[in-house]
Amino acid sequence: MTFAHLHLHTEYSLLDGLTRIPDLVKKCRATGMDSVAVTDHGNMFGMMKLFDACEKTADKDGNWAVKPILGCEVYVAPRSRHDRKLDNNALNAEGLEDCVDPSGQRDAGYHLVLLAKNPVGFRNLSNLVSKGFTEGFYYKPRVDKELLRENSEGLIALTACLGGEVQARLLSGNIDAAERIARDYQSIFGEDFYLEIQDQGFEAERLIIPSQFELSKRTGIPLVATNDAHYLNHDDADLHDTLLCIGTKRFKSEAKRMRFSTDQFYVKSPEEMAAVFPGHPELLERTLEIASKINLFPITRKPITPQFPVPSGHTLESYFVEVARETFEERLKECQVLWQAGALKHSEEKYRARLEFELDTVLKMGFPGYFLLVWDFIRKAREMGVPVGPGRGSAAGSIVAWSMHITDIDPMQYDLLFERFLNPERISMPDVDIDFCRDGRQKVIDYVTEAYGKDRVSNIVTINQLKTKAVIKDVARVFEKDFAFANNLTKLVPQEPGKPITVAMALEQSDKLRELYDSEPEVKNILDISARLEGLARNTGVHAAGVIIAPDDLTRFAPLSRDKDGKVMVQYTMVEAERAGLLKMDFLGLETLTQIAKTQGYIERTQGHPVDMTLIRTFDDRKTFDLFSQGDTDGIFQFESGGMKSLLAKLRPDRFDDLIALNALYRPGPLGAGMGDTYVNRRHGREEVTYMFPTLEPILAPTYGVILYQEQVMQIASLIAGYSLGEADMLRRAMGKKDKEK
Repeated sequence: MTFAHLHLHTEYSLLDGLTRIPDLVKKCRATGMDSVAVTDHGNMFGMMKLFDACEKTADKDGNWAVKPILGCEVYVAPRSRHDRKLDNNALNAEGLEDCVDPSGQRDAGYHLVLLAKNPVGFRNLSNLVSKGFTEGFYYKPRVDKELLRENSEGLIALTACLGGEVQARLLSGNIDAAERIARDYQSIFGEDFYLEIQDQGFEAERLIIPSQFELSKRTGIPLVATNDAHYLNHDDADLHDTLLCIGTKRFKSEAKRMRFSTDQFYVKSPEEMAAVFPGHPELLERTLEIASKINLFPITRKPITPQFPVPSGHTLESYFVEVARETFEERLKECQVLWQAGALKHSEEKYRARLEFELDTVLKMGFPGYFLLVWDFIRKAREMGVPVGPGRGSAAGSIVAWSMHITDIDPMQYDLLFERFLNPERISMPDVDIDFCRDGRQKVIDYVTEAYGKDRVSNIVTINQLKTKAVIKDVARVFEKDFAFANNLTKLVPQEPGKPITVAMALEQSDKLRELYDSEPEVKNILDISARLEGLARNTGVHAAGVIIAPDDLTRFAPLSRDKDGKVMVQYTMVEAERAGLLKMDFLGLETLTQIAKTQGYIERTQGHPVDMTLIRTFDDRKTFDLFSQGDTDGIFQFESGGMKSLLAKLRPDRFDDLIALNALYRPGPLGAGMGDTYVNRRHGREEVTYMFPTLEPILAPTYGVILYQEQVMQIASLIAGYSLGEADMLRRAMGKKDKEK
């Protein structure tokens, strides 16, 4: 006998589910379950994680040992999703029962489990979940029967737990009303509607089991066994109860609080499920029947770019080339004076050759629309008077981006590599990080939303975790320890900026914490529980910069959510959104640009003339370098920290390349490796400049033999190993992720 879990909550049923998805898939594989559904409360935050974890079970022939089933336990409004009143007395007067959840708490809607059979079902489920947040939100994201009828294709529906609408009628002893409701759902989902039967060992469930069999007999709607799993293993029950206390801000000792009344809400093996329903193997077999209806379909795809509107007579490609060439000629006019002064490293012919190479690559990779889209909203930002940064990140390596005024950094002059931005040997969406004045950022986002449609533009979710120090305080509070007790514990947890810490690491690094752990049982209990809870999803937020722009209604590609302020966001994280093929833009709000704009305004008002920053052509002002050498850099982006000021004083920069090098040096990795001291000593002749191979001198001479830049890593891989620059970029990425296999 085998079995498939079709009703299951993970950590993405926030502060209610305890199960981590990789552990879930491992357990399914170990216990012989070849399919598993994730049906978190009202959301699908975990779907990409489930897909990834199941994909890792594939054999050499590509057969997955565990099939992912994408689902959701939605909330169905008692009346309309637009009804914002929740009056259970009125509901009862209409013959509608109280909405309750498995712990007996009143809820904002009836529970219903939905599973996607195929891509059509996935789109419909995404739409339902999205509308639950954007149209039906009232305490919880809610759908209604109208939406279910409009989006039923490709979906399987199960009646869920005691919080389900059918079960509510059975609990009140009204089997006729239960039959009416069941037939109503059957009219929506047809043969893909099932009556869910559960037995987690508490009285209310067992009270209605005979009625559920009777209802199935009356209607012909098949019964299917599920377990309302909220944690992975039987011995996780008490830990789950602690998590509930954290989520509800209650104490473990409180008698009247949300709790699960038994310890049976875990991911049971097929044998354990058979023991729950002895004599009814058909209830378990039906889970396999349902799983067999569900196709394995991908939710990742190649990049998809919104259609940019082009003038009549143009294709996307021809218009892109025309704009790029025209703006390139404008840039060359600006460069003539610099060529005449001998201030540029490369000839005009090399600039033109680089442009042709990049244009050809962009066209072959299918990204002309991307460049036009970015060019358009940056141009619009400038028209609206919103200050735009000169460019950051890999996009500065593109001469096309420079030509089109997407960036203002000449990649030829600084030997920046295009392949680091757009690798012809690795098809992935370009990524342009754009800084806008903090006060004007929203204007640009509003323009993009208006231009492409409100239903196609969205923020991106971030999943915030139970971090080590915070979870220690949470657990201490649950066990009624005062703030001072918890604070004294967390003060003993070592913390370095940019370096995550765990309870286990803290116990290794802090002798005092280890001493308390070994000597005080209460401390040991709190830290042991914290260690098991740390890293779980806690809540969601909006990504500070990321914005999605889709070619069609976003719900065709991903479910949507919203935050407490009403901001709509895709339920993918930033990385997941890119893997789903969605165009992600980073609209960064930079305070420095705001201050520069204000300063320009002050100068214009006091001096009577504007200051045009774009007219600054050379970077050799002695007074400016004196200020840097003195560490007088308050208000200068990335140069105002105490550590950076100390490094500036040691180096005493007198050329622009020094400032570039300092920006690369002042990172945890280079500083920890002593590269800062090496660079400073070699720069001032106190240490000999050496190279591992003489052939590396042309690449490393500008940085005194120190490998500072990712471009240098790529050039070295190309020179020493014979890699193309595209292959060298893939090596660089693997090094950055510390991926030894790659």
